[in-house]
Amino acid sequence: MPLATSLAIFQSCNITGVPKSTRCAILRDMAKVRKAERRPPLNKTHKLKRQDWAKKYLKTDFSKVLWTDEMRVSLDGPDGWARGWIGKGQRAPVRLRRQQGGGGVLVWAGIIKDELVGPFRVEDGVKLNSQSYCQFLEDTFFKQWYRKKSASFKKNMIFMQDNASSHASKYSTAWLARKGIKEEKLMTWPPCSPDLNPIENLWSIIKCEIYKEGKQYTSLNSVWEAVVAAARNVDGEQIKTLTESMDGRLLSVLAKKGGYIGR
Repeated sequence: MPLATSLAIFQSCNITGVPKSTRCAILRDMAKVRKAERRPPLNKTHKLKRQDWAKKYLKTDFSKVLWTDEMRVSLDGPDGWARGWIGKGQRAPVRLRRQQGGGGVLVWAGIIKDELVGPFRVEDGVKLNSQSYCQFLEDTFFKQWYRKKSASFKKNMIFMQDNASSHASKYSTAWLARKGIKEEKLMTWPPCSPDLNPIENLWSIIKCEIYKEGKQYTSLNSVWEAVVAAARNVDGEQIKTLTESMDGRLLSVLAKKGGYIGR
């Protein structure tokens, strides 16, 4: 009974009259409280495209793929994260209530093999359209990381990005092509597929760190500094575990006939 209440679980077992505190204490030994994951719906076309994508890249050397994405972090963190145990007689700490989480910072990063690229901060107030996205990549990814790589690395690297309009537009595609990232060097991406991008797991690691114990931030610079510090604490083995998970993800997509997989 996923997401059932403790009362509903006990009633399904024909057990009544048990106080909530006792029910929860018993269930903690065998279960955890979780929120339902939010994912875009998959229709038949989406599932077919996900299967086609998995078949196309099944024999790919994923150590050569750069997985990229953006993440927005707010001053207050995701809803529902500021929860935890407090001792009897103690008062819960006071949290600020601010609209839209107090504002936030947009972060871009990439992972390849066992290496983290970035993170890089999108300038405050900049909305990423095709032109600003390409300029951002020029100022950060290309100038600060890519140009330092060898010719053989550049020849073999495959660049992955999702289908956000600023990424997949004709302008951005043509701009990347002029940079040498085109055809087989630019990975095609199936629709509605955040579960297939291993960098999503990196975002989860970073958010768990910067918002632990319900932490809030007072400025955009302070939350950005927390992101940088958390990213530095992610070691190469953790990143390698994520990038090496891709073979299993592709096989899971095929086994589930294009359906969502666990991340």
